[in-house]
Amino acid sequence: MKYAIVSKVDEKSHIVSDKIRKTLQGAGWIEDEKTAELIICVGGDGTLLYGVHQFLDRINDLKFIGIHTGTLGFFTDYTESELDECLHDMLQKEPHIYESGLLRMDLDDHDEPIYALNEMRIENVIKSQSVDVYIDDEFFETCRGSGICLSTQAGSTAYNRGLGGAVIDCGLSVMQLAEITAIQHSKHRSLGSPYIMMENRIVTLRADTFDTAILCYDHLNTPLKNTKTIVCQMTDKKVKFARYRHYSYLKRLKNLY
Repeated sequence: MKYAIVSKVDEKSHIVSDKIRKTLQGAGWIEDEKTAELIICVGGDGTLLYGVHQFLDRINDLKFIGIHTGTLGFFTDYTESELDECLHDMLQKEPHIYESGLLRMDLDDHDEPIYALNEMRIENVIKSQSVDVYIDDEFFETCRGSGICLSTQAGSTAYNRGLGGAVIDCGLSVMQLAEITAIQHSKHRSLGSPYIMMENRIVTLRADTFDTAILCYDHLNTPLKNTKTIVCQMTDKKVKFARYRHYSYLKRLKNLY
């Protein structure tokens, strides 16, 4: 088996990574980033997101496993205290593969698409942002406020949850649209509630200007100074999680609160 390790930059994660490397090399596994089949992420959810974006060009050919070196992360299956069990499972068991789709964003001023596992957000802290929302080319509404968030099922527990959006059960492939600090008054109203839609919808976001807004996606961001249109849709790119033991989705949720 060929593998690569993506580690959080701290002493604890470094120690865990060294033990993983020593154990797997002793079992004949080969560490090679260019041809790795399994990406081992040591740190937390942010580290796993970093790993996903680092290997986007080969994402459909890879499997990911997360080991948390702090409090339990949502994407991680093992804590550092369970490292020996994790290594035993990796060497002795065949994993069950759980897939999570990536959200694709095409910006009219960008040559290459942008991808996100959790969500994309248009955020403007300088002034109120007006966004026209089209779903499958049909005008849906105009949102005015601090911005708008479009999340995947995986991202429903992240920023979307903080906006009062619904947490989506695993196995459901949907997108969820939620407004960020929406302005509602007698002259302007939008839906004002999170909207859950089928995965095959195409969501287009347009504005006369996004000049002071930022596109945030997972842990990354990019300015939107010259952007006027963003087209969002789910793609055939999948993040494959290698699950070596049963760890219920409900238990993951309970670790959030």
